[in-house]
Amino acid sequence: MPELLLLCVMLIPQIVAGVFAKSMGRNFWFWFFISFLIPIISLVVLLFLDDKTEGAKGYELADHVNPRDKEDKV
Repeated sequence: MPELLLLCVMLIPQIVAGVFAKSMGRNFWFWFFISFLIPIISLVVLLFLDDKTEGAKGYELADHVNPRDKEDKV
C-alpha cells in the first residue's frame, strides 16, 4: 500500500505537465513523457510556449485601428 501512494506522489509532476499542456492545445502524452526526463524544466518550458487553442487570441487592435469602425463611419 505505501508503494502505491509513493507511485502516485511521484507521478504528480508528469500529470501536471500533461494537463497543463492539454489546456494549452498541446499533446498530453508527449509532455507527460518529456516530464519524466526533465520534470521541472518541462513545466518551465510549457509556461513560455504560446497557447495553441482555438480560443486563444493575440493582441487585439485598438478601437481607432479596428477596420470595422471605418465601415461604420462611412
